[in-house]
Amino acid sequence: MSNSAVQIQMFDAMGARAPAFAHEALLVAAEGKLSKRLGSSGVDALRAAGIEPMAINSLLARLGTSQPVEPKKSLAELAEGFDFAHFGRAPAHFDLAEVEQVNAKLLHHLDYADVADRLPDGATEADWNLLRGNIDHLGEVADWLPVLHGDIGVAAAEGDDRDFLANAADAAALVDWSGDPWPSLTSALKESTGRKGRSLFHPLRKALTGRDSGPEMGPLLRVLGKDRAMARLRASSTT
Repeated sequence: MSNSAVQIQMFDAMGARAPAFAHEALLVAAEGKLSKRLGSSGVDALRAAGIEPMAINSLLARLGTSQPVEPKKSLAELAEGFDFAHFGRAPAHFDLAEVEQVNAKLLHHLDYADVADRLPDGATEADWNLLRGNIDHLGEVADWLPVLHGDIGVAAAEGDDRDFLANAADAAALVDWSGDPWPSLTSALKESTGRKGRSLFHPLRKALTGRDSGPEMGPLLRVLGKDRAMARLRASSTT
């Protein structure tokens, strides 16, 4: 408040029109008041961590209000629901974990055109549509491209999973790959092995992607294609 008064006097002294001022609630974090002296996160640190600018804007425009924090794609969209009358006087809590959550939600709803100029070489619109619902930071797309289009180190299966994946490779050779091979593959394996649930799906995901979680397997398997999928299933069953 005291700073604003001095600034208004400076505008007056220069014969200029002062802007409209508003006072938001004090932002606090776990260590107390946000302060550079306390090592609080600045914009540079958030940018380096892969946080989208609009994720920060979306959060800051709601901190100190009772309105839900919703990721917005542009400042114009964010401004439509912005009103200083919604802000309270009590200190508002700034949580980096909440920033991360908003960032992930924002990415999940961004179109290819919104990120095309920042994606790694070789990433297509189809890749983005497949991956965007399973990433927290844009930089993770580069980690997924070898899974979709290249070679990955496949971990060796253990115990009964070895025989199961060998059967999966044989079944993959017989299903129709012109449509949606995932339901056909899993149905055949469920019938031939009696497996279901996690014991059916997790070994397949692990062998095909090298990961425990990720995008929906149906679209992902279509991207992998028959030859790459069979090679990974074989490798995981024999490594």
